[in-house]
Amino acid sequence: MGYTKKTLQELDLIDNFLSNAIASNQEVNEPFYRLLLSVLLGKELKTIRVQAQQIIPATTPELRGIRMDVEITEEQEGIVTNVYDLEPHLGDGLHLPRHNRYYQAKIDGRYVKRGLNDFSAIPNLYVITITNYDIFGKDYMMYTVRNRCEEVRELEYDDGLKFIYFYTKGQKGGSQAIKNMLTYIQNSDSKNAVDDATRMMDSYVSRVKNLPEVEAGYMTLGDWIDGIKEDMREDLRQEVKEEVKEEIKEEVKEEIKEEVKEEIREKVKEEVKEEIKEEDIRIMVEVCQEYHDTKENATDKVRSKFPEYAGQAEELVARYWKKD
Repeated sequence: MGYTKKTLQELDLIDNFLSNAIASNQEVNEPFYRLLLSVLLGKELKTIRVQAQQIIPATTPELRGIRMDVEITEEQEGIVTNVYDLEPHLGDGLHLPRHNRYYQAKIDGRYVKRGLNDFSAIPNLYVITITNYDIFGKDYMMYTVRNRCEEVRELEYDDGLKFIYFYTKGQKGGSQAIKNMLTYIQNSDSKNAVDDATRMMDSYVSRVKNLPEVEAGYMTLGDWIDGIKEDMREDLRQEVKEEVKEEIKEEVKEEIKEEVKEEIREKVKEEVKEEIKEEDIRIMVEVCQEYHDTKENATDKVRSKFPEYAGQAEELVARYWKKD
């Protein structure tokens, strides 16, 4: 999710900066995410560890890595048993099911060590997506997706993988506790803290929002984003300027082309007119000669009928008068 022009106090849990700030705070991150997951998933968590902005690099330069917004790992006797990838998304445009399929592959890859023979040792993975828009358009507050056998529906297919999509404005499915939590995530105002869980969440959120380092970080982020935007605007100005130049050039070319066409058209018209007139003069001279008229009379007739050729009349008569 992208940066917005909200103040720090106006940020909601679905905003990336606030979610990351809480995940990065060592004092509140574990109780906060333990409470959040216990409500959303309806289960109590054991020992957990929270990491913000966890990056899994690409294996080769031409491939892409991933950045997990918040990763929560649950351990039992020092062994990771469950991994929770928590991804809030404000903007649409990603194909989230395939996006999450790729994330799942990259996350699982970290737990498959060379020489592993017992794949049951791979921890369970919950890819949890929280959005303010309905991915599937059915108005459910949560959609739980698991792999299953199509032919034998009752067959238990335990691959330890779940994709869970939470829609903050959904009305169907889930429970009142989940609905309260999603409403608070969407709009993290104290007025939306309506039960014990959301009131506790609100206390964590208020504490983090009032930390000086969080406020300074948010201001720095805003300045950084504004700087990037200004650079992008300047690049865009130059790009648009060049596009406009090219458009103007094309328009001028078209105008000149039309002007040249018109000039040529007029010139050709004049040339055709001249050719027609000279042809008329030739016919007149030949008729005069055929009826035994004199060159002098033919010249006078040319001057009379074609006054613009008066000065050339004798020359034209001489040109078209057939020699005996």
